[in-house]
Amino acid sequence: MTHANRRCQAGKSFHRNAQKQALWRIALGVTCFLGSANMTFATNVTLRGRGVSLTVQSGDGSYSILRENMDYPVIHARIAAEIDHKWIRSSDYPRHEISPSTFTDALGNGHQILVRSTGLTALPDLSYTVRMYDTQAFGTITAEVQNHTNQTVTIQDIRSVEAVGPRGVNLGGTEGSDRILSDSFSEDWPPLDIHDLGDAERGTLRAVDSQLIYNRQSKESLFFGALTSEKFLTVLHLEEKADDQKIPAIVGYRVDSTGTTEIQATDPESDFRNGPKNNLIELSLPVPPDGSLSSERLMFAVGNDYYSQLDQYGAAIRVLHHSRVSPDNLLGWWSWTAFYSAITEGNTWTNAQWLAQHLKKFGYDYFHLDLGYGYARSEYATPNASKFPRGLMPLTRKVCGLGLKMGFWTAPFEASDRSWVYQNHKDWLVHNAQGEPIRIGENDEDGREILFVLDSTNPAAQEYLRQTYHTLADQWGARYIKLDFMDNTAIEGYYFRPNTTALEAQRIGLEIIRKAVGEHVLLDKDGSPMLNPVGIVDDGRISQDTGHTFLRSKEAAPGIAARYYMNGNFFRDDPDAFTISRQVILDGPIHAPLTLPEAQVSIVLSAVSGGMFEIGDDLPKLGQDPDRVALVENPDILQMAKLGRASLPVDLLTYRVEDEEPSIFLLREDGRQAMLAVFNWTEEPRSHTFDVSHLNLPAKDAYKLYDALNQDRPVAMNNGTIQLDGQPAHSVRLIKIIDVSISAAAPSITTTVPSKAKADQQLEFSSVAAESGVPALAYHWDFGDGVTGDGASLTHTYTETGNYKVQLIVQGVDGVAWRQTFPVTVQGILKPAPPQRYVEARH
Repeated sequence: MTHANRRCQAGKSFHRNAQKQALWRIALGVTCFLGSANMTFATNVTLRGRGVSLTVQSGDGSYSILRENMDYPVIHARIAAEIDHKWIRSSDYPRHEISPSTFTDALGNGHQILVRSTGLTALPDLSYTVRMYDTQAFGTITAEVQNHTNQTVTIQDIRSVEAVGPRGVNLGGTEGSDRILSDSFSEDWPPLDIHDLGDAERGTLRAVDSQLIYNRQSKESLFFGALTSEKFLTVLHLEEKADDQKIPAIVGYRVDSTGTTEIQATDPESDFRNGPKNNLIELSLPVPPDGSLSSERLMFAVGNDYYSQLDQYGAAIRVLHHSRVSPDNLLGWWSWTAFYSAITEGNTWTNAQWLAQHLKKFGYDYFHLDLGYGYARSEYATPNASKFPRGLMPLTRKVCGLGLKMGFWTAPFEASDRSWVYQNHKDWLVHNAQGEPIRIGENDEDGREILFVLDSTNPAAQEYLRQTYHTLADQWGARYIKLDFMDNTAIEGYYFRPNTTALEAQRIGLEIIRKAVGEHVLLDKDGSPMLNPVGIVDDGRISQDTGHTFLRSKEAAPGIAARYYMNGNFFRDDPDAFTISRQVILDGPIHAPLTLPEAQVSIVLSAVSGGMFEIGDDLPKLGQDPDRVALVENPDILQMAKLGRASLPVDLLTYRVEDEEPSIFLLREDGRQAMLAVFNWTEEPRSHTFDVSHLNLPAKDAYKLYDALNQDRPVAMNNGTIQLDGQPAHSVRLIKIIDVSISAAAPSITTTVPSKAKADQQLEFSSVAAESGVPALAYHWDFGDGVTGDGASLTHTYTETGNYKVQLIVQGVDGVAWRQTFPVTVQGILKPAPPQRYVEARH
C-alpha cells in the first residue's frame, strides 16, 4: 500500500455518532482524493486542520466540528437563512454538492470545502464554505444565499451555525460545568458578564461577535468569533435547559448574520425599544435573480487552551482589518468624572494648569473635554456659551501653550431636537417607512434633548460631519477625539443610500471622520459595536463606565479581563478613566469618597488593561492628598501604563465562585520581571496561593518580590510558592516579581540617523526596539543644536552648517538605558524660495 493510500485508508474512521463513515479526508497539507480538485462527492468529507477537524455529511449537508483525539463532535450543525420572512434550512434541500479545493487568503494557505444545497426550484440555493489552515489552529465558515430563481428575494438573516441533535454543544465532562463568556453589542450593552450554565435569563445566553464556552471539568473549550463586519451584525444564541435533576445542558446553538433590530428591540439598555413599533425596522435586503448575499465570516476553534483561541482571534482581526494601534500610550486627564456635565472654562483651565505644573513631567499630557462643552448633540463645533462664554478657541490655545494635547468628546451620529440639523434638515436624519425621523431616546445629562440619528449616507450630512471634525482638529487643535453612542445610533432604517445596513452606515460615517481629521489625530471608539470600527479608530472602550465608587470598578473589571486580547489587535484598549481622589460626586445618589485601598483598585485596574491611562478627578482636590497623588506618580504603575501591554487574566474562566469574577492578572514585562495584580472584589477577606508554574514562570529561578503599592509590606516566596493571606475586602495587591538570575539589560535598538544633510533640510530620525529584547518605554533625542524631542520617530531641520552630535537615550523596563551618539554633518546655506500661493486642501 502506498503512503497516499495509507492516508486515505486512515481517513475512513469517523466518530461513533456519525451515521456514515467518512470515506474521504483532506489531511493537513495533503489531499487524498482522486481526480480534479473541483470534483464533488456523494460521501462524507472531512477537512482536518491543526487540532480541529470538520466533517460534512453528504446526506443532509450538515457538518460536525471535532477536537483532535475526540471521537464525538463538539457541535453538529447546519446552515439556514430567513428568505422572504420564512426560514429555509440546508437540510430541506434534496441535493448537497461537496467540492474540496485549496485556497490562499490573508491568514494563510489551506484546504477548503464548498457545500451547495440545491434542488428547490422556487427557492434560492444555500451554500457554505469551510476553510482550514496549514498553520492556524482554527477554521472559518461563511454561508451564502444564491438566488437562481427568476424573482428578487429579500434576506432577513443568514445563519452559519444551527446546532442539530439533542445536545447543542458537547465539550465532555459534566454539562453543568460549562462557563460561558459572551461578548456584548458594545462595551457595556449589556454589561459584559461571565455566566455559569444555568443562570441564563429565559434560558438563552446571547452574544454579539464572539462567544467562548469552557467546561471546567474537561478543560475543553469551543470558540466562535466574527472575523468581518461588512454588512451584518453577528449574533450568537446559546439555549439551555435543565433536566429532571435540574442539571443544565446546552440544547441549542445558533450564529446569525442579521440586523441590529433584535438588539435594539429586546435589550433593556435600548432607549427606544418601547417606542413606536414602526421605528423598529426589520432588516430586509433584496437579492436579484442571479445575485447572492453572504454571511459575515465566522472563526471556530476547539481545544484545551482558551487563551490561545482568544489570542488567535485577536491576531486574525489585526491582519484582516489592518488595525491601527498607536506606538505610544495615551496618558492624561478628562473632565467627565471630575465634573460630569458641569464643566466650565474656569474649572477646566484650572485643571489644565495643575496637570501641566505637576504631572506633565510624568507623561500625562492629554487634556480631554468631555460632554458639556458643546451646545447640542451633533453641534460639537458650536460651544455652549453658558459655560464657555468666549468660545473654545481661547481655552484650547492656552492649553496647547502649556504643552498639553487637546481632546474632545463627541457622539458623531446623534442629533438632538435643539440642534441646527434637526431644526433645519430633518431630511438628514434616518427615518422610518412613513418618512418620519426615528427617535432613539432622550438625554438629560446636559439639558433635556430628544435624540435622532444622523444619516451618514446623505451627502449633505457627510459634509456637515467633515466640517464639524475639521473644526475640532484643525481649528481647535484636537489630537484626540472620542466617538460615543454609536451603539444606540446603529439602527436599521431608511437611509439616503437604499438598502444600507446600520453597520454599513456607521463605517461610512467613521471613514468620513477619519479623512476629515487626518492620520495624526487619535480616534477612540466609545459606545459602539466592538468589531465594526476596527481599522479606523486607534483606541476602543472595553468596559463599563467607571466612577467614584468601588462598585464601578468591580462592574468594569469583567470587560477589562475578558477583552484583554483586543489590546494591540483591535485597537489600544480604553478602560475608561480611573478615579482616586476623595471627591464626592452627585452621580445619582451621593456616594461616600473612595478609601485609599479602593483608589488603588481603580488605578491598578486601569494599568492592567494596558490601554489609555486617564485621570478622572478634579486635580486640585486630588492634590490635597499626597498619598493619592503618589499613586499617579508610582513608577511601577506608570511603567505598566507606558508599556501598553494588557495583563493576562489568570483566572478568566477558572475563577473561584467565592471570588465572584476574575481577580488575578499577570503582566510579563520582559523575561526578567513581571507584575502580579490580585483584586478582592468581595466583602470579606480573601487569600490566594500561587506557585511559579501557575504563573508560567520558570520554577528553577530565584525571585525577588516586593509590594509596588506598599513597599514596607513584605512579600515572601517559599519553595516557589507565593502566599497572600487575608487580603482585605475592596483592595488590590500589586506584586513585582524579579528574576534575579537574569541581569537587568537595556533595550536593543535599531536606528536610522542621517550622517550628512543640508541646511534647512527636513531630516527623519527613527529608532525601533527589538521585539525579542527588553521593551522600550521612552525615547529622548538631543539634536546637538539646543533642540530636544521625545518619541521613537521625529523630524528635525538644522538651520546652520556645522558638525553636530545627536544623542539618543532609550529607557527600558529593566531601568537600564540604551545610549548612543551619532555625528551629523550639515553643509550649505539657506536660500529663499520663490513665492507660491498656498491652497488649503478640503477634506
